[in-house]
Amino acid sequence: MSTRAVIEQRLRAAFAPEKIEIRDDSAQHAGHASAREGGHYHVLIVAPAFAGLSPIQRHRRIYEALGDLKLAGIHALSLQALAPGEH
Repeated sequence: MSTRAVIEQRLRAAFAPEKIEIRDDSAQHAGHASAREGGHYHVLIVAPAFAGLSPIQRHRRIYEALGDLKLAGIHALSLQALAPGEH
């Protein structure tokens, strides 16, 4: 299973999002030393679980849901985590 698919699977299981978009930007970083350390991803996720949380709290919950994947497979992760009605 691709890293992108695992990210989506884990975030869907943890947050039951209304919307989730995951973009793999790794090709834009081909040839960089960091490319060997994992991919570059952008995540847009809209979920009721984020209501009332600060951006830092939202990001921490996402990192917790991704677990060890952030150490093996992800080099850079751009997050846009919103509650319904914020997008």
